[in-house]
Amino acid sequence: MQKDDIELLKYPIGQFEKPNEITESILAEWILDIKRLPKQLTDAVEGLNKEQLATPYRPGGWTVRQTVHHVADSHINAYTRFKLALTESIPTIRPYEEQLWAELSDGKNAPIEWSLTLLEALHLRWGMLLENMTKADFNKQLFHPATRHTNPLNVMAGMYSWHGRHHVAHILDLRKRMNW
Repeated sequence: MQKDDIELLKYPIGQFEKPNEITESILAEWILDIKRLPKQLTDAVEGLNKEQLATPYRPGGWTVRQTVHHVADSHINAYTRFKLALTESIPTIRPYEEQLWAELSDGKNAPIEWSLTLLEALHLRWGMLLENMTKADFNKQLFHPATRHTNPLNVMAGMYSWHGRHHVAHILDLRKRMNW
């Protein structure tokens, strides 16, 4: 497989690109993406059997099961990070080893329904939080010690909008390639 092919499998919708200006309509679309994710992810895995869930979405990538659990792990962290940024002055967030989390027993073996249910409830709360944030709230920032970047919450909303769509695309692309 060529390097470009692997890159396309890694980033089927491209990498996140922050727009020069985050307008109210862009932010509203990102919030909608976050709110829609649980259903989109549920639809993406609908009807997959045990063997299909154990299939990596790309060579060297996570299985579909691990991908679903990763989204839940990531978005739990995201929700917590938003709440920290809303209640503290530029908090330093705690990074986590997502690759190692995916290798833990729950990431490799738990039923996907557990993470789908978790995401449904989590995104209801996160969606409510996002819809009630002010412009000043979205300008609040957090610091990521691994990347050494400080990001406002409006950019973080875009990153997590992309993150959800990115992983749904992994699964949908795999289904298309495998004719599932």
